[in-house]
Amino acid sequence: MEVEPVEPQSLKKLSFKSLKRALDLFSPIHGHLAPPDAESKRIRINHKVSVEYGGIKSTANQPPRQVSSATQDCTQQAGPSNTLALPGPGDSKDHQKGGPQNALVVGPAMPSTTPNDTGFQSKNTAIVSASGSSERNLSTSALMERMPSKWPRPIWHAPRKNYRVISGHLGWVRSIAVDPSNTWFCTGSADRTIKIWDLASGVLKLTLTGHIEQIRGLAVSNKHTYMFSAGDDKQVKCWDLEQNKVIRSYHGHLSGVYCLALHPTIDILLTGGRDSVCRVWDIRSKMQIHALSGHDNTVCSVFTRPTDPQVVTGSHDTTIKMWDLRYGKTMLTLTNHKKSVRAMAPHPKEQSFASASADNIKKFNLPKGEFLHNMLSQQKTIINAMAVNEEGVMVTGGDNGSMWFWDWKSGHNFQQAQTIVQPGSLDSEAGIYALTYDVTGSRLITCEADKTIKMWKEDEAATPETHPLNFRPPKDIRRF
Repeated sequence: MEVEPVEPQSLKKLSFKSLKRALDLFSPIHGHLAPPDAESKRIRINHKVSVEYGGIKSTANQPPRQVSSATQDCTQQAGPSNTLALPGPGDSKDHQKGGPQNALVVGPAMPSTTPNDTGFQSKNTAIVSASGSSERNLSTSALMERMPSKWPRPIWHAPRKNYRVISGHLGWVRSIAVDPSNTWFCTGSADRTIKIWDLASGVLKLTLTGHIEQIRGLAVSNKHTYMFSAGDDKQVKCWDLEQNKVIRSYHGHLSGVYCLALHPTIDILLTGGRDSVCRVWDIRSKMQIHALSGHDNTVCSVFTRPTDPQVVTGSHDTTIKMWDLRYGKTMLTLTNHKKSVRAMAPHPKEQSFASASADNIKKFNLPKGEFLHNMLSQQKTIINAMAVNEEGVMVTGGDNGSMWFWDWKSGHNFQQAQTIVQPGSLDSEAGIYALTYDVTGSRLITCEADKTIKMWKEDEAATPETHPLNFRPPKDIRRF
């Protein structure tokens, strides 16, 4: 096997080659970029300038005759063009006299006959000064690019319509709860009775008596055959629905009990009332576990969650408190509202909840309680009840009989319904005291001041064409 002969090189040449390699290795600029070339930088900048600004020719200093002839030539060569005349503040009389030319004409620019530094021809719109003939004072905002709103667009929901009115109570209907099996619901009234109704047909199944004042809160257990009721008579009762009688009473409230909630995973009951305390009860032993004190006024709304904060209360003192259930202490106090927080509703899927008062409906994040945003309209009434279903339709019921439907994500109010009082009632008896969705979230049941229960469902005939979304994103959203 023959070895290729090595080319003989002189010692001088080899030493120079070695020196060059050493310089390449140990040079201080080794690995740095090559120094910029001034000529290529100039070409690159000229190209960028021509792409950005090539179509804009400032001819403000030219006499008006030349400008008008230039625009005429443009229109003759380019055919009919969609020019937009934007006159300045001066009126048309000044233009006839040859006053200052403040108008803009926007039209397609002709390709430049003289190439610029890089040889690119401009293709953008030309803005040249011309005399305006219109007397309207339009701003140049027509030329500005409109920024898209970052506010989320609402999802279209079918509007709701009333399909059933149930009458049977002899007083205001103040509270409601739906059975977890979705076959019946119960209502508590100012006539001191609890009535159980069939959800599908609206037929009365049962009437329970035992309270001596109006019944303000109801809840049905999903683990036991128990129903819980609370009223203005300071009593909290546990009803066994197999025997249809009271099997336990929880004593401790010093005044009327206004709200009631069942913990979803633990066998405890929460009640809030006029004594400014939310009391936590052990269902089985009837013992009071905690008295969550800290509010300065009536506790009028409460809901519970399986994870911390497990208890959230709203009060007439305008605050919302989140409680640590283990220690019975306040975790967080939200002071965003300016009026009584009479209603709250947690979202069934998201980690968030909404609270309603006469000033605004606000949305908060959980578990930290960060304020997200206000709903985009104001109902301008005392809101007694609210509910949210899994589709993100929130409904709020007011003291004046107004029922507003909202898109949860965007806060857009897509329907404003007004309840109609039953014949023989006063118009002032149009008030909604309680409302809830059934388990599926498709039917809505409201309890009203005209002693009726009304049921609502989606309008099947409605489409996005028949009921379009009139949504305008907010310009300045209040962050408090």
